[in-house]
Amino acid sequence: MRNLLRLIIRYYFFFLFLLLEVVSVTLLVQKNTFHRARFINISRSIEGSFYETFGVIREYLVLKETNQDLHMENTLLRNQLDGLTRKQEQSAELRYDYVPRRQFSYIPALVINASTNKQFNFITLDKGRNHGIEPEMAVISPKGVVGIVYSVSGNYSSVIPLVNRDLRLSAKIRRNGYFGSLSWPGSGYDNAILEEIPFHVDLRHGDTIVTSGYSAIFPEGIIVGTVEEFEAFEGNFYTITVDLAVDYKNLSHINVIRNLMKEEQLELERVR
Repeated sequence: MRNLLRLIIRYYFFFLFLLLEVVSVTLLVQKNTFHRARFINISRSIEGSFYETFGVIREYLVLKETNQDLHMENTLLRNQLDGLTRKQEQSAELRYDYVPRRQFSYIPALVINASTNKQFNFITLDKGRNHGIEPEMAVISPKGVVGIVYSVSGNYSSVIPLVNRDLRLSAKIRRNGYFGSLSWPGSGYDNAILEEIPFHVDLRHGDTIVTSGYSAIFPEGIIVGTVEEFEAFEGNFYTITVDLAVDYKNLSHINVIRNLMKEEQLELERVR
């Protein structure tokens, strides 16, 4: 209390000036209609700016939680959609002894580390064996194909992305179904090369490239990218530059895909 009194005494003239300013402004606003309206407008403007700033800050603070909720909801919808699609395909066969089975399930995860400037890039996820993730599972984002799980620990996974020289992917032109082999040329992080497409195929700029489904890893029809340019060298096949759908510099929420019928498919294929 004594310190407060000393402070008031020390800055007596300042506090007096401040008090007189407040009184003057109050009288001016009360006695003059123009100034009162002006004061109200300024006050509302300041108040609006404050609430707008506060809203932006609050939105930023809850953005992570909102994104996580949306990610979980998206994963749930993917799982439900896969089950419904499977039932629809099989019901068309009119088989009375058929018991519907879902082929794929989706596990949500977050990217916690990634490289794009190397020949052999990798991505690290915050989920691992304890969450049901295993090597050779497909990894996708809301925009399309990301890569394939390479190795796992209890709580983390390492992913080989499309932008890795070691990865090759079976992909096809969605419009006509012709498929080939897609790989990364080793530079940049937004393009890949699709080969083995016959020269007689009707090919157009902007054609959508999707997964072929000719493996036990990726479902059919997942977006890979679009045709940017193409040319025919010696031989009977195109060399196609594909603009990748996924931005590897801006990866966050992804899904890991488990093929529930993978072992059955591989066992059958080994018999050949």
